[in-house]
Amino acid sequence: MTEGAGFVAGDVPDELTAAEAGMWQAFRNGSVYDLNSGDAVVDDPHGGHPWGPERTVRARIVCWLLLDGPPALAGRVSALKLAGVRITGTMELAGGQVTPYVELRGCRFDDEVRLPEARFTTLRLVDCAVPRLEAARVHTEGDLHLPRCRFQNGIRLTDAHIGTDLLLNEAIVYRDRSGRSIAADGMTVGQDLQAELLESHGELSLRSAKVGVSLSLRGAKLANPYARLALNAPQLTVERTLYLTPAGVGGTQLSGTTPARGTRIQRFECRGGLRLDDGRFGDAVDLERARFALTDDQELSLRRVHTPELRFLGDRPQRGKVVLSGARIVNLVDRAGAWPEAGNLHMGGFAYENLVPQGPFPLTRRLDWIAAATAEYAPEPYERLAAVLRAAGEDEDAREVLLAKQRRRRETLPLAAKFLGYVQDWTVAYGYRPGRAAVWMAVLWAAGTLAFAHAGHLPANHDEHPYWSPALFTLDLLLPVIDLGQVGEWQLHGVWEWLESAMILLGWILATTVAAGATRLLRRG
Repeated sequence: MTEGAGFVAGDVPDELTAAEAGMWQAFRNGSVYDLNSGDAVVDDPHGGHPWGPERTVRARIVCWLLLDGPPALAGRVSALKLAGVRITGTMELAGGQVTPYVELRGCRFDDEVRLPEARFTTLRLVDCAVPRLEAARVHTEGDLHLPRCRFQNGIRLTDAHIGTDLLLNEAIVYRDRSGRSIAADGMTVGQDLQAELLESHGELSLRSAKVGVSLSLRGAKLANPYARLALNAPQLTVERTLYLTPAGVGGTQLSGTTPARGTRIQRFECRGGLRLDDGRFGDAVDLERARFALTDDQELSLRRVHTPELRFLGDRPQRGKVVLSGARIVNLVDRAGAWPEAGNLHMGGFAYENLVPQGPFPLTRRLDWIAAATAEYAPEPYERLAAVLRAAGEDEDAREVLLAKQRRRRETLPLAAKFLGYVQDWTVAYGYRPGRAAVWMAVLWAAGTLAFAHAGHLPANHDEHPYWSPALFTLDLLLPVIDLGQVGEWQLHGVWEWLESAMILLGWILATTVAAGATRLLRRG
């Protein structure tokens, strides 16, 4: 079980048990102290099979080794490397300076591990059963690894400083008495924070945390049926990318790589609210194929988030709200089926520069997207979309968006203004389809010419008058600001006089709507 090279009887304190004496010697030798039996069922640290005194050490002796242990044997480096060991009592290292390398695999702790304000070089707990890890303000020069561990009463890493990587892959963490599974507010991670395939039962709190490279929650399952938030991470800073994406289950693929063909895929799943308000992400926030199971009062909240790219490619939340108010995005990568229904999307002040739709996303669906986000009329979402489309060279689509804005605005106007709006829409589409003015002018001109060709007409001045031309007479009626010398020279009576007045009125209406549309176009330019 133990490498015992260099063992001298006088080196080991008399008070140690046989198991502890072996650990003591392995520490001096820098070797692995393995007490596994070889039976996978018996050796499972999370199982119910009891481990007897032959594989049990006291936490006090472990702390003695780490804080004030014996010197290494000649030519060796002391290190605590345990496998299949049961540790009884509270492991108390608060405020301690731990120099040796620490790696515990498949171990079982009877009581919590207390490390507040302790300093380590590197600390690795792999596939261990730990009632609770209390490590506020812990400091590591290298990694803190906790993969495949199970914590029955949560983890506390508030204001911790991890020099390189924090690993929580495949860990299972249950909530503490405050309802949090992992409390890591104010934590700093020098490089990556990997929590792939993590199971969190309670609130995962990362308020004001800072991650030097990327934060990966690929394939993680976050659930908090006890409160509103499953992930609470306002003011989170990630220098590169936040991944809320699928992961391959099983195998040894590297983080971030595409799983091998045939590998079972597990999506990121969040059962409870997710809050990333005021977050800063250097590369992207990636929600590809993410699933959100929210109640009516819960939110996927991205208020005032800043990131070059938001990949909103998850499943549509059936309940709850998606909030992007005040967010600043460069590239919005999305698909039509990812956004929630009307009333559950809020985008006030949401700014984006480019749209990169994945799959079909016609303009009609994009307009429905804006309508879903604005229960009451607001011009800004329409103007933002039009500006983005215009910058992409989609001028016709941009005009359609602005036309939709005017139609939405019309519904908020008084009756008279609403009627004028309908007239402007029917005639020149609020100036966004100027070709309609020419069509209406041609129709009215042709109709008037045919009608006035049969009209009785008398000259206003019998001595001198121009040649009667129904076409010029009609055109003179339709152009209120241009005098073609026809209207004042002829007199009509009866029904023709009423038709003359109608043509003048229609001409003024057409001219007014054209002027309003031109003013709107010039103001837009």
